[in-house]
Amino acid sequence: MITLFASIVSYIPGWAVFGQAGVALLVPLLLTLLYRSLYRLVGSGRGQIGYGSRTVRQTQPPAPAPSSMAGTAPFSGSYSKDLLAVQTAIGDNSDLHFREFTLANTGARAVLVHIDGMQNDRLLNMQIMQFLMYDLPEEPLSSAGIARRLLPFSELKEETAIEAFNKYILFGHGGLLIEGLPCGLLIEVPGAANRAIAEPVSEALLRGPRLGFSEVLSENTSMLRRQGLSDQLEMKSYRAGSTIEREIVIAYMKDIVNPDLLEEIKNRICKIDIDFVAESGYIEQLIEDNYLSPFQQLQNTERPDRVISALLEGRVAILLDGTPFVLIAPVTFSMLLQSPEDYYERWLPGTLLRLLRFGASFFALMAPALYISFISFHPGLIPTELAITIIKTRQGVPFPSLIEVLILEVSIEILREAGIRLPKPIGPAMGIVGGLIIGDAAVQAGIVSPFLVITVAVTAISSFSIPMYSAGITLRMLRFAGMLFASVLGMYGTILFFLLICCHLSKLKSFGVPYLTPLSPFRLSDWKDLFLRAPMALMKRRPLMMKTRQNKRKS
Repeated sequence: MITLFASIVSYIPGWAVFGQAGVALLVPLLLTLLYRSLYRLVGSGRGQIGYGSRTVRQTQPPAPAPSSMAGTAPFSGSYSKDLLAVQTAIGDNSDLHFREFTLANTGARAVLVHIDGMQNDRLLNMQIMQFLMYDLPEEPLSSAGIARRLLPFSELKEETAIEAFNKYILFGHGGLLIEGLPCGLLIEVPGAANRAIAEPVSEALLRGPRLGFSEVLSENTSMLRRQGLSDQLEMKSYRAGSTIEREIVIAYMKDIVNPDLLEEIKNRICKIDIDFVAESGYIEQLIEDNYLSPFQQLQNTERPDRVISALLEGRVAILLDGTPFVLIAPVTFSMLLQSPEDYYERWLPGTLLRLLRFGASFFALMAPALYISFISFHPGLIPTELAITIIKTRQGVPFPSLIEVLILEVSIEILREAGIRLPKPIGPAMGIVGGLIIGDAAVQAGIVSPFLVITVAVTAISSFSIPMYSAGITLRMLRFAGMLFASVLGMYGTILFFLLICCHLSKLKSFGVPYLTPLSPFRLSDWKDLFLRAPMALMKRRPLMMKTRQNKRKS
């Protein structure tokens, strides 16, 4: 392709001086200009605001919490009028129940309003309703008196605005309207069905806690509290979602975290403007530094022990109600290849496992591109006996090396995706059997060579060793780009592809922290937890990259 392009443009005056070398040198320049143009085209736009080197969309602060909701229509104190106003404003919802009754001894009319399934029905029926209908003492009717009597069952609070009262009910509270009271009483008796706490599926360990986050935010925050007794752990609550609100909690160690980092994360959270935050992945995409980068700039995890370890390094955790995946910010590339098990084992086995992961990630990214480079462009670099063996196995293969690799790689990706989507009892079996059948059938049919099957199998196995599933997806995606570079420019294209990735990673930042730290910028003290996992007795300082308030770990 380079020769054809050079022969076409050689008719341009002065171009023949450069020849193929000029075209080869022009390729990285054109790619760089294309990337920068695309970044400016997509990254720039109307109504944007910059965070240093970062550009994000201008958004509005999240909707306020129910406690700050202001309604324009207050309760009048007339039972019939207030009940009609609540029914009119809250709308016709099939899961909304109005249970009218009469208070004991006073004869005052009352109604209990609640959403089906979001309250503990047994507690409402057997204790609160029974107390109000039969056990209420004879005393002047007041909201303070009722709240004091119901305190053993539930905490009550007053709300004078109809609009805020309705929103509390739709958010899961129970509401009480009592004749003669110019306000509504809100009851919080949570009782929705929840998933049992289980071991994380995406981060399985042989040694470590068998505890994973759930979809309930209160349970997740309590898991962090139960990791150990500490008065330094702080949590701040926010709400996001203009149509459907969800609660977001930011967790950090107040005496460790960098205040500038904490303030930056809070600002980005407050500027989220979206109808509904369905999962923490929405937050990750809205607050990351560079959304054009294929590399993730926040780490997601289901493990409370990983979150606590990150908080003790000065990082910040972002928890969202309704998902077990917690975000950790900032993140570096080395964090994506580390596992909590590295620290639970002794330092020598932990170091060996980490080095294996780094090597496996390189093979998962570069092995197909190196195969194409050697087979199509540089067979002389292969040892003679091995080259003869590869040539014999490729006899009769009708496709060039790129098409040959694409056939197997696409087949493996389809099998991998199908294995995830299929039911668990048959998913893994289908992936293994399907891969064996397809590989053997492709070799027997002469479509691919046996040596390529080995290469693709090693690549797939290497990608399975990466602890973070999201990081594995990134390497799988970039693998195809590396194959295209190798098919055009050979080994030069493979090296150029690797250098472009290194240049991009050296420029990428996560909340102001360089992505390749401590490699670039170089910090020798942080190398104790990079490729090698130093003994615990030597890891006495927190990462310098985090610029924490307390640099020394307490022992």
